[in-house]
Amino acid sequence: TNTTGVNNIANGTGALFSNNTGSDNIANGTDALFANTSGSNNIAIGIRSLRSNTLGNSNIAIGKESLFSNTTQSNLVAVGDGALYNNGLGATLPFEAIGNTAIGSKALFTNTTGSDNTANGYFALYSNTEGYSNTANGTSALYSNTEGSGNTANGYQALYSNETGSGNTANGYQALYSNE
Repeated sequence: TNTTGVNNIANGTGALFSNNTGSDNIANGTDALFANTSGSNNIAIGIRSLRSNTLGNSNIAIGKESLFSNTTQSNLVAVGDGALYNNGLGATLPFEAIGNTAIGSKALFTNTTGSDNTANGYFALYSNTEGYSNTANGTSALYSNTEGSGNTANGYQALYSNETGSGNTANGYQALYSNE
């Protein structure tokens, strides 16, 4: 359906399938950037990466189904299968689901409207939905966090059980593991 989009690269069945006016996109993998219509400057590498993106710009999704549900949010980075999978679901305000960086398999997987989060590690900030300004470094760091904000967790399962607590700092192996 491309009409005026320029400088796009698509490789794989359904890659950039719906693109109309979007430019400077790279889609590599089955259904990568499938729904994109006018989003530009996106990089999607992996099966169904950035699959639902329509208008979002300057996103990087590397890994199977990374940034899968994102539709209009921009300037996001997801590296790892399922990283930021649900980002943007239910977002209605311009400051929701933006500024997120997820590196690791299933990092920030459940995030819907949370913003300005950084997750590095396997399952880091996995359950986060609305929490914002959190930093999680390590496998399953801040794993259970849903709405807590302003938390910093460094280490394997640091702040693992935290769901809604805010303003916490945990450094080390299972530090503040049971904090809620």
